[in-house]
Amino acid sequence: MGMSPRKRARISRGVQYVVLAVVVVVIVLSADWTTIKDKFADPDIALAMFPEVITTALKNTIIYTACGFTFGLALGLVLALMRLSSVGPYRWMATTFIEFFRGVPALVVFLALSVGIPTAFPGYVVPGDVLGTATLALGLVGAAYMAETIRAGIQAVPKGQTEAARSLGMSGSRAMVSIIIPQAFRIILPPLTNELILLTKDSSLVYLLGYTASTVELTSFGRQALNQEKNMTPIVVISLCYLLITVPLSIVVRRMEARAGKAR
Repeated sequence: MGMSPRKRARISRGVQYVVLAVVVVVIVLSADWTTIKDKFADPDIALAMFPEVITTALKNTIIYTACGFTFGLALGLVLALMRLSSVGPYRWMATTFIEFFRGVPALVVFLALSVGIPTAFPGYVVPGDVLGTATLALGLVGAAYMAETIRAGIQAVPKGQTEAARSLGMSGSRAMVSIIIPQAFRIILPPLTNELILLTKDSSLVYLLGYTASTVELTSFGRQALNQEKNMTPIVVISLCYLLITVPLSIVVRRMEARAGKAR
């Protein structure tokens, strides 16, 4: 008689564990740990980056991301409602915006705002200097994705909710604001949090706008330290700083998804 499925699965797991252990042992034995420590984990270089890497670079990254996300969320909500509008021109404008900014890399948007606009409109400056331009660039990119997420969330709310609100005498707009949108946001919180993580990483493109000691963000700060020290330790440090932001957000997303799954 052949092996049972449970026994085959147990043997398969055992083989996978053995292969993984062999790979780990080979890497550990073949790596030049002294060179890795000197080039990637120099404690003197790492300590020299503090406290500025936290008090300035990390703080600015959080500010740029938060401002871009807030602007993008507000614009995304407007675009989602335009996409659902019965007025044709509104739908066409929203669709054009969404398809354009979802199809263009964030790098191009930053270049357009930092180089294209000053060239096309000499003397014009986006209000807020680096913060204003970063908020606009991140917000435009984020809005295109969040608009589709919000639209899907609104459409996921059962139509009976709208009918019930209208039966109570609410207008269509009042029902949308008071009943539909709040329920939609409960549905789309996990994907919106994922968009926040993506915007955190996209904030590294702020270096294209130019920076000073007070406006530098994590990636620019790391590049500057890398050029000075000719060592990869600064890149490792700023990577850990990014993880300080993204890992807690990822945990929040998983918990929200798990809670939503239990509710279903």
